Amino acid sequence: MRWALGLCLIVLGNAAVWSGVIQLGIAATSGDEGFLRTRGLYRFSRNPQYVADMAILIGIGLLSTSILAWSVTFTGIAALILATFVEERWLIDRYGDPYRGYLRTTRRFL
Repeated sequence: MRWALGLCLIVLGNAAVWSGVIQLGIAATSGDEGFLRTRGLYRFSRNPQYVADMAILIGIGLLSTSILAWSVTFTGIAALILATFVEERWLIDRYGDPYRGYLRTTRRFL
């Protein structure tokens, strides 16, 4: 069961991450100038790539039988959650009122 769920989370997580990269573009994913995206996966989550990264980490944790792997998984998830708060301030500075409106209509994660 853990293998099926773990592999599924890793595969779906990678598909979602790369979908997000394609939607944003590689440069914008890395923080370069771009425009506010609110379509595709970004209609459902303000941070679909982070959600996908969390799914990948959970999948890796499920495949591992190591407590150390789970501590890395939880640390990685915590870092991704914290990153959203820092990134949101940056996005408000960059996109202003359109991003504030997006904050009101779209959930942070799911």
